[in-house]
Amino acid sequence: MNIANDREKGRTKNIAADSAGTAISKTGVVVVGIAAGIIGFWAVANLISGTMHSGGPLNLILGLFKTING
Repeated sequence: MNIANDREKGRTKNIAADSAGTAISKTGVVVVGIAAGIIGFWAVANLISGTMHSGGPLNLILGLFKTING
């Protein structure tokens, strides 16, 4: 009977550890997702700003090719 109780306690500890591990994993996924969203928003804002600064999308592309080719 005592051995059965010890086994149940061990299972309870494992379940609690698994729940904590799952919560940490979910939190990590959310943090990475938020960071990716912020970086994506920043990239789009910079692309729009560069397009406006260069005089339009065509000038932006022409300026890119001029820069690459020298």
